[in-house]
Amino acid sequence: MEYVHLIYRRLPNRVLERWDKLIDDLGNIIVAESEFYGMLTPLYVNGVKVIDNGYKMIYFAFIGENYDILKVYDDNGDFRGFYVDILGYTKRQGNIVEMLDLFLDIFIFPNGDFFLLDEDELEMALNYGIIDKETFDFAFSVANNIIKRLLEGKFPPEVVHKYDI
Repeated sequence: MEYVHLIYRRLPNRVLERWDKLIDDLGNIIVAESEFYGMLTPLYVNGVKVIDNGYKMIYFAFIGENYDILKVYDDNGDFRGFYVDILGYTKRQGNIVEMLDLFLDIFIFPNGDFFLLDEDELEMALNYGIIDKETFDFAFSVANNIIKRLLEGKFPPEVVHKYDI
């Protein structure tokens, strides 16, 4: 079984490293499987529990893009939705994929409803000098572009529909 080494950075100095089961290597897109663990509390979006410890994900790392997509499944194997991280970068070297999280996230329910998340975290990062105004504006620009594409029916990319747990 092949694995991908994920290095997920979050400013100012948090680093999450995982070795996840590689599902597919499409060159500029890495598809891998993992499980949520170590969460202190479940994630609720609009009153609905969408992520918790033990939930599974298929994640899509888009090399050179400023987002990734997690296709989330609950502990019964039911699809909960897409979780999109807004990123400063996604780089790859061999089986190592490195990403820089920019705080903002988008959750897309199976019915297409979506919610922009963690605007408060991005604002705090700016206020505490963890990021500069340029990075703050960039994160919102990426998120707004994804939301525009979502409303036009052009997001998420087709590739995410080809894989399931």
